[in-house]
Amino acid sequence: MGLKVLDTRGLRCPMPVLSLAVKAVDMNSGDLLEVWGDCPKFERNMRSWCERLGRRFLAANAEGNGKKTVQIQF
Repeated sequence: MGLKVLDTRGLRCPMPVLSLAVKAVDMNSGDLLEVWGDCPKFERNMRSWCERLGRRFLAANAEGNGKKTVQIQF
């Protein structure tokens, strides 16, 4: 199990989700992925992706200035 980071700040939807889908290929069962983003729909889209693909959405944290961090377990 490991922790990886994906920085999608500056990308507008749907690019953060597409970047997540590409990164997911490299993730192993039990791995944690921290995704950084600042798109207005970022958290909602990350939650939806997790629900559709059976991944565990662990946490969302507001960093200020519209920036958020989410954690996903694979």
